Amino acid sequence: MSTPVIELREVSVDFRTRSSLFKPQVLRGVDTVSLSVRRGQTLGIVGESGSGKSTAAKVLIGLIEPSAGQVLFGGEVVRRFDAATRKRIGRVVSVVFQDPATALNARMLVRDALSDPLEVHGIGNAASRRARVAELVGLVGLPQSVLDAIPAQLSGGQRQRVAIARALALEPEVIVADEPTSALDVSVRAQILNLLQDLKRELGLGMVFISHDIQTVRYIADDIAVMRHGKVVEFGPGSQVLSNPAQDYTRTLLEAAPSLLQAQKPHSLPHLLRSETRP
Repeated sequence: MSTPVIELREVSVDFRTRSSLFKPQVLRGVDTVSLSVRRGQTLGIVGESGSGKSTAAKVLIGLIEPSAGQVLFGGEVVRRFDAATRKRIGRVVSVVFQDPATALNARMLVRDALSDPLEVHGIGNAASRRARVAELVGLVGLPQSVLDAIPAQLSGGQRQRVAIARALALEPEVIVADEPTSALDVSVRAQILNLLQDLKRELGLGMVFISHDIQTVRYIADDIAVMRHGKVVEFGPGSQVLSNPAQDYTRTLLEAAPSLLQAQKPHSLPHLLRSETRP
């Protein structure tokens, strides 16, 4: 089995809060979590709000330093969580956020938003960056005309495609998608999931897909980690976790989650995914 691109080993994250001026308290956001992501694999992380799933994702991309445990990047333990380390991880692990409207600069043309990561990392020259930007919009199924638009001129689905294109700019090995479809209409969610699946196959990407909706994760994840109160309470292949959950909490998520499947009756999500095509 290949070496994980990034791995958490018994990682915990503590946040200090103050209930009063003289009594600081420690809130454990993530508690002894072990996860790994490899190229070509999709890891789904599910749980209700406050379960620790987004905090775990921030550790995966180097934005939060763990209070305990180890983070391994390319098989090597990360010793320092400084700007240089975050930049190095950022070349290999990219992020797609929940709301593309806030993830993109409202005043920046799409072409500038897509070329910005290339400029920050000193990749190529002006001509090669222009070519890469044109390639990126085609890769996510958008016309070249969007390059001269600002985010407000695009639909929600188009903005999320731009955000995905931006995440692909540096040719990462892994994409971390944090609730990437929750701000979109149901039919558009299916299209974005289809796009992510296609990109995973075409580019050999690893992916971390984070959601509160376990019914949506079932269609995209190879393995599923169910989180509650900062802990991974259930982990395994998606088919196993969903067909024979070991935890009552997992069963509750399955019963309670509003899913694409439920919302699209009489159509199923797989039907929507097959019918959606990219130029």
